[in-house]
Amino acid sequence: MDTLSCALLPASCTLCGCPLPHLSSVPICDACWMDFPVLSGPMCACCGDALDAPTPSLCRACRLAPPPFVRAVAYGLYQDRMKAAIHALKYDGLYPAAKKLGWMLAQAIGQLAAEAPSEMLVIPVPLHRSKRAQRGFNQARSLAVYALKALHKTYPAWRLKLASSALLRLRATESQAGLTRRQRRLNVRGAFSVSSAVAGKDILVIDDIFTTGATARAAAQALVRAGAASVRIATLARARRVYTARRAASTYSSSVQPSF
Repeated sequence: MDTLSCALLPASCTLCGCPLPHLSSVPICDACWMDFPVLSGPMCACCGDALDAPTPSLCRACRLAPPPFVRAVAYGLYQDRMKAAIHALKYDGLYPAAKKLGWMLAQAIGQLAAEAPSEMLVIPVPLHRSKRAQRGFNQARSLAVYALKALHKTYPAWRLKLASSALLRLRATESQAGLTRRQRRLNVRGAFSVSSAVAGKDILVIDDIFTTGATARAAAQALVRAGAASVRIATLARARRVYTARRAASTYSSSVQPSF
């Protein structure tokens, strides 16, 4: 039936363009799913950014300005197939991809199981109502929903409760793409409002991408000021710092389009 259906209604993989061998609500081939870049190598114990050596355990940014969150984790690198899949979800309306991407996000959240509280509120980073209306859905919330379904099976004793309305975006911030680190911080300063439901609670913030951490810091800071006991961050993907051999300095890849 698959062979006949594909012959009558041929379809191609959204990411690589190869013909799909079977019908699927998610037009991404198995080879592409297996080709998603996974994080590896020395990482900052706080923000999860790449380190050029295992020591020290914190990156320079976290040492100089400790973030208001305890730890940030991610599943893979924001490049290649991962980047294309996230763009297809957000901008091309490939909503069914959120299920498998949510499973990947659950793998990242699982890294926190050994040290995180046994009960947390899970808060997706909100979109401003204008962008939410334009896009039709919040990709962070969709990823969180599917991730929690997977985590309820793998960690049944871990009490993770979705609280989508606990964090609101007060204004429509401009895209972070092309902005400097300072401009990104200013862009999201004061952008969030928090409900009283977070007081005394441990929080897990969810989004699709983590780049410089400007949005993560702003959201975590707003939650801590509202009385949250602790904040952790989990994203599907993150940009990695690229170290130069000559200067021992670091920059983010120019191909990155910052979101978080």
